[in-house]
Amino acid sequence: MRDVELRELSKRFGNVIAIDEINLKIRGGSFITLLGPSGCGKTTTLRCIAGLEKPDKGEIIVGDTVFFSSYQKINIPPNKRNIGMVFQSYAVWPHMTVYDNVAFPLRVRKLKSHEIRDKVRRILEIVKLDGLENRLASALSGGQQQRVALARALVYEPEILLLDEPLSNLDATLRDQMRVELKEIQRKIGITTLFVTHDQIEALSLSDVVALMKDGKVVALDNPRDLYERPRHPFAASFLGKVNFLNSRIIEFNEEQKHYILDTPLGPVKCNYVRRFKEGDRIIIAIKAEKINLFTNPVSDENVFKGKLVDILYMGMLMEIIVDVNSQLLRIVTSTKREYTNLTRGSEVYVNFPLDDVLLLDSI
Repeated sequence: MRDVELRELSKRFGNVIAIDEINLKIRGGSFITLLGPSGCGKTTTLRCIAGLEKPDKGEIIVGDTVFFSSYQKINIPPNKRNIGMVFQSYAVWPHMTVYDNVAFPLRVRKLKSHEIRDKVRRILEIVKLDGLENRLASALSGGQQQRVALARALVYEPEILLLDEPLSNLDATLRDQMRVELKEIQRKIGITTLFVTHDQIEALSLSDVVALMKDGKVVALDNPRDLYERPRHPFAASFLGKVNFLNSRIIEFNEEQKHYILDTPLGPVKCNYVRRFKEGDRIIIAIKAEKINLFTNPVSDENVFKGKLVDILYMGMLMEIIVDVNSQLLRIVTSTKREYTNLTRGSEVYVNFPLDDVLLLDSI
């Protein structure tokens, strides 16, 4: 289990900056996800690590081995990097059996037949494909083909596993199932894993660390819970979950009680002191949609505002409720509750959110 380090890694395609001086260290044996929208540079970063793209600048270091260095003029070819990679398209050979697909990289490495047999059987058992050795890949389901691709990437015991949106071609039920199985396999093998996705649920549920990318840069790096619950960057707050942003100004700081009073479009909002600001500072605050409470009668609490119900969107186990407070639309996500089903457009409601759930983001 070796660490992976990227130093000032950069790559252009013509005038387009795909990755822009990325610095990132990945602890050996951990599962890290590059998360971000299409075109943010996450797949290009993965392909540079694999050796499928040559960076313009920077270094890629795995353990004590320099895979790439623009300064030292080093560029180890892909087949010498001992990296396993699973592509979005799986890239399994449909005319081959499961056994032959998985055995292929071992035959290329000229292992003896009994070694190939033992390694293939072991990895097929880990990915839960034992008993399907003689089945053609074309006769497998999408989830089974994905397991074949994973087994083929792991069978020769690489030092790093790279996964480029491997779940995106599966239906919703299979994606849920494979998320659980993929994490289980990674824990069992203990391989350093770099996963690329634009899906926040995949990133949050699978990762030890999430690197959020935008415009070729890593704009936030944290464990999933802290990145979701306590983002500091507006893009991180907006990309992960549904959030309400409010332009605000610090109008009071109570040093004894450790809280701020903010001037916002809703009216005065109180929040706990978590970062140093001074009176008069203009900031952005964010309130996660699921942190806002909804009441049909007045409540005695802090940060309570009267509003008018605009719409209710039913989403099965969840519902999204839109409330107009002082001409500011607030989105609220809550579990589907019977007491809300009688609400109609125009109903008078009250919203409330705890002091601790007001997130103070970077200044405007």
